[in-house]
Amino acid sequence: MPAYIIAMVNVKDAGKYQEYAKRAGPANPKHGGRFLVRGGKKTTLEGDIPFERIVVSEFPDVETAKRFYNSAEYQEARKHRLGAADFHMIVLEGAS
Repeated sequence: MPAYIIAMVNVKDAGKYQEYAKRAGPANPKHGGRFLVRGGKKTTLEGDIPFERIVVSEFPDVETAKRFYNSAEYQEARKHRLGAADFHMIVLEGAS
């Protein structure tokens, strides 16, 4: 069953965040992920979505998504993001 990692982000330090993105981007496909949305223009239809950037990645399943998150490559990238953004990330199980 597919799984989706959704990151909701407000960047505070663009330079540091770029370092994170430069490292996290290649780690995604290396660990079975595929970017579906990567910070494109958003149009709110209802409610308040207080994030300037939203990223959605698809993985074959939840376990693969968790392996990506816990991978050495992603954790190294994550170090560059800490303090650079208000960052929220979840993994959702998709419909089969």
